[in-house]
Amino acid sequence: MSHHTTLITGATQGMGRGLALDLAARGGTVLLHGRDRARLDAVADEVRAAAPGATVRTYLADLADLDQVRAMAAEIRAAEPRLDALINNAVAGGGSDPLRRELSRQGHELRFAVNHLAPYALVRGLLPLLTASAPARVVNVASIGQETIDFDNVMLERDYEGLRAYCRSKLALIMATFELAEELAGTGVTVNTLHPAHLMDTNGVREYGLTPATGVEEGVRPTVRLVTDPELAGVTGRYFDRFTDTRAHEQAYDADARARLMELTRALLA
Repeated sequence: MSHHTTLITGATQGMGRGLALDLAARGGTVLLHGRDRARLDAVADEVRAAAPGATVRTYLADLADLDQVRAMAAEIRAAEPRLDALINNAVAGGGSDPLRRELSRQGHELRFAVNHLAPYALVRGLLPLLTASAPARVVNVASIGQETIDFDNVMLERDYEGLRAYCRSKLALIMATFELAEELAGTGVTVNTLHPAHLMDTNGVREYGLTPATGVEEGVRPTVRLVTDPELAGVTGRYFDRFTDTRAHEQAYDADARARLMELTRALLA
């Protein structure tokens, strides 16, 4: 890993911070994303102190604003000579007030925007750098919590509930993972997704009112494996429940539903 560069979104707390510390300890360059400059700088200082042999750089963007996502991708393309791995880890959870429907900067339902549209836009924006650095890996952090997407109510303008929005957005992320993997076959860029661990001790879990069941380190290990394990070179378009290659929600394998999702996604990102 000493020559690898990895970008981690949502690196200022929870599993993102854990991923940053783990990967920095392996050497190479770690790019940390956050939306709060003070927290981002604090984590960068912590990672540098823990792993003085690593190179750490930071990128600021609010993933609830697609313009900022695109600007960050452009900034990374201009500044970084290579990108070997992208971990889309940032997340909008169920929320502290689950019945309050929130919107992104562009007016999209917030969980759908942050958990699906933003990572898809970021991959798109960074594809020139990823393909030029191939073999490269994209890891999308999803969840075992998945719920069928209702294409007549994608933005949950009816029957809104935060955890429902979260579960649908994570299924959208998984479906987009499978689509990207098919599209990028043969380019040397692999795209996989996983449920890292059950109810990790994170702010999102606590804000929703759930009781954490595992530490963030339990999610760090299977996520890092998808980035570093040589046995997974060339493995793409897969969903993992921690370390196990398994099946996601059935809708993720519905070609018509995936095509419909991608048509909507492209329209929203246009």
